[in-house]
Amino acid sequence: MASSRRKRRGGARLRAVALIGIDGSGKTTQAHRLAEALSAAGHPATYHRNAGGRRWLGRLAQRFGRPDAQRLVGRGGLLAVESVLRWLAIALALLSCLVTGRTAVMDRWSACQYASIRAHGGQRGERLARAGYRIFPTPRVTFLLTVDPAEAYQRIERRGTDHESMRWLVAADTAYRSLPEYAGFVVVDGNGTPEEVSRRIRAHLSEWLPDDPPSVPGPAPDDVPRPAGGAGRGTPVPAQAHP
Repeated sequence: MASSRRKRRGGARLRAVALIGIDGSGKTTQAHRLAEALSAAGHPATYHRNAGGRRWLGRLAQRFGRPDAQRLVGRGGLLAVESVLRWLAIALALLSCLVTGRTAVMDRWSACQYASIRAHGGQRGERLARAGYRIFPTPRVTFLLTVDPAEAYQRIERRGTDHESMRWLVAADTAYRSLPEYAGFVVVDGNGTPEEVSRRIRAHLSEWLPDDPPSVPGPAPDDVPRPAGGAGRGTPVPAQAHP
């Protein structure tokens, strides 16, 4: 009977999976890996990077002689533009997968926008964003990749394409954990190697990846002390970066 139930579950369609977390948590790496793994297992999947356009806005600001996007449109304007652009990206991703029948592997989701706004103290902006994002169906699974902000900071510095402050990373981490949706997330330890994190994620999708090896416990975080959570909800930070 257990085998029969498993076979029926395995036939269910996996429409969307989302990966969220602070910058440097490994969302993009793991979303690419998951899309490839699902496709290899016979469940065609497509990776979608639902960015808010921050880098594009930053380049636009520089063309107009401004140091960053916030100086171009203001903090409120930046969060509003980011909310709209992310909404459009998610809508296009869902529409594409509806037409093609492929699984949507979402690198970022609406919760990323809520956390970004919340970390900046924008309670009114969060209410407006939730009203707009409410039309989207909830993904089958939303993975929250958690990583020590100190480790996330080191990862960002190593990749060398952008920069985030420790203050922002701690605030964003606090914001994710304070979201009302937090209880429904599958929280995955993002510390460790990409292979270890990938196994932890795939273990939760055994209905679609039945031959995947079991998850193994990851190593303890490095002996870098976790920063005090003094910057978080109630301590807005500059809108220089977003989850």
